[in-house]
Amino acid sequence: MEERIYYFEDTKPENTELLLNIVLRKAKERGIKHVVVASTRGETGAKAAEMFQGTGINIVVVTHPKSPSGPVLLEDNEKRIRTYGGRIVTTTFAFGGVGSSFRKLPPREPNQPAPQMYYPAYVPPVGELIANILRLFSQGMKVCLEITVTAADTGAIPVGEDVIAVGGQGRGANTAILIKSTNTATFFDLDVKEIIAKPNRKVLPRE
Repeated sequence: MEERIYYFEDTKPENTELLLNIVLRKAKERGIKHVVVASTRGETGAKAAEMFQGTGINIVVVTHPKSPSGPVLLEDNEKRIRTYGGRIVTTTFAFGGVGSSFRKLPPREPNQPAPQMYYPAYVPPVGELIANILRLFSQGMKVCLEITVTAADTGAIPVGEDVIAVGGQGRGANTAILIKSTNTATFFDLDVKEIIAKPNRKVLPRE
């Protein structure tokens, strides 16, 4: 079998629409019924819900957990996602949870990018190790696997079915994979069947 992989050279919001068009075409070709999309503020999720409206494909938008200052998902984008028939999942990150409270960040000046995390002198939580290994492919690859198990945990997608996951870094999406879903408790039953698109270099969180 021969398939095409799309590579993005830059991380930018303009990638999102192109990637979603690629994903829509792939989903129709393969008869995919569920597409899981990572979206922080909701712009990507709203675009996906609008683009897939009327296709019969279940769009699940996985957002960041609520912070002490309130939800990260913008209210207007939330309304758009729901209006276009998308489903929103807001819950703890599969690779995060209480274990993430043990990680440390070096001090930084106000308005500066977050530096790469470091850890105390003991083995970090397993979820953090898995996340950092997946970042060797790209931040979006880590996101794609994480949102797949997160969506399955909440019942937004079925377990054991081929789905497409869409992720990225910062603003916009640049990574998509075809993956057989499972939930967190059976994480290693995940099966990445096809890389649809990814950036042509990894972009670390500190960038």
